[in-house]
Amino acid sequence: MSPRDRLRDIIGAVDGAVIALSGGVDSSVVAKLALEVLGPGRVAAVTGVSASLPAAEHDEVKQFVAAHAVPHEFIDTDELARPEYRRNQPDRCFHCKDELYGALRALADDRGLAAVLDGTHLDDLDGHRPSLRAAETHRVRSPLVEAGLRKAEVRALAAQLGLDNADRASSPCLSSRIAYGLEVDAQKLAQVEQAERALVEMGFGPLRVRHHGDVARLELRPAQLSAALEQRQAITEAVRAAGFTYVTLDLLGLRSGSLLEVLQGPAAS
Repeated sequence: MSPRDRLRDIIGAVDGAVIALSGGVDSSVVAKLALEVLGPGRVAAVTGVSASLPAAEHDEVKQFVAAHAVPHEFIDTDELARPEYRRNQPDRCFHCKDELYGALRALADDRGLAAVLDGTHLDDLDGHRPSLRAAETHRVRSPLVEAGLRKAEVRALAAQLGLDNADRASSPCLSSRIAYGLEVDAQKLAQVEQAERALVEMGFGPLRVRHHGDVARLELRPAQLSAALEQRQAITEAVRAAGFTYVTLDLLGLRSGSLLEVLQGPAAS
């Protein structure tokens, strides 16, 4: 059985679903197939909006649902009101997803939709993933995991489905850029968003601007490090304009979970 057919069978077995739609390729695949299998009357794709969601991703969600006629709505989430979230310890993602999944579960129950589905895949089960505990708490199902799919297979399926974001780089929320122990607040999130947007406009990306207080640590693709050094003056000015005092370039380049290195020891790559 093909990955597409496995997913169709898994999703088709539920009596209606709320889809946690982030705008990334994974949840987009789930939303697209849920619409195919369950029909528009039994699907509600929902995106949580807070200061952690970049404006560019908000726009990408709107474009996706318009292009594929996916029933969708934005809801406000207020994880910043949670002291445990603002404290920004390594379990921060649990408190964010607990806020979101709690709202989605309530919405599903209110509308008589049996399941809440997300875009978690097998590769997401590796490493530090406190959000998985929140999913379990609120009985969120992960069809991509149930179908045994990894990221590469999800991308291939997205291309087969004609999704424009099949090759889109992963982009965790803005809070994931703030060093553990620094309080998460709207000002820091805005600084990160402004700095990243400026660098993208200069032709860099995918990238991360890691917030270390007065210091911005830039993670670029290794192939772009030389170009960054050539444009160091312009980069420095753009990032300082976002509110940072110092601008540093991480020679290891872009990598997932680099903020965990202070807890686990330096990564090899």
